[in-house]
Amino acid sequence: MEGQQKLQLKSIGVIHSPYHDGAHAPHQGCGREEICQVEVFKEFAGGLKDIEEFSHIILIYYLHKSKAYNLTGKTHWSTKPHGLFTSRSPNRPCPLGLSVVRLVARKENILEVKELDAIDGTPLLDIKPYFPSIDEKADAKVGWFKGGLRMEKT
Repeated sequence: MEGQQKLQLKSIGVIHSPYHDGAHAPHQGCGREEICQVEVFKEFAGGLKDIEEFSHIILIYYLHKSKAYNLTGKTHWSTKPHGLFTSRSPNRPCPLGLSVVRLVARKENILEVKELDAIDGTPLLDIKPYFPSIDEKADAKVGWFKGGLRMEKT
C-alpha cells in the first residue's frame, strides 16, 4: 500500500513473566502483583543508569505472538463491537505493546516490575521514564471504556 514503510526494529532485551501464552496473561496488567523480570541486554545496560530513582517506567515491546487482526471487534469489557484503534487488542497491523509498570528493583541489567501483562519471551523495544507531569492527563476521556476496569472515573 502507498505510504507504508517497512520498519526494522531492534530488541534491547526480553521480558520474563509467569504468563506463557495469551490465555494465561491478564487482559491488562493494572493492579497485578506478580513480579516480572525485564532483562536488558548487557550491551544496553549502561542506559539504565539512575532508573532505580523512578517508581514507574514505560515499557514498549513487540507482541510477537500477535495473530490476524480485524478492524472492528468486541473486547473483554464490552459486548458491542468497537474499532481496533479504540481497543487494547494485541492483534494489530503493527503489534506493539505499551505498559506503565511499577519498578520494584534493579539487579544490574534485570529490572523487577509489577503490573505487566506481557507473555514470557516478549521482545523489549524501549524503556522510558514515567513523568506524571507529562504523562498523566487529568482531563482525559475514555470513550466507550468508561468504568471498564472499575478504576476509571465515571
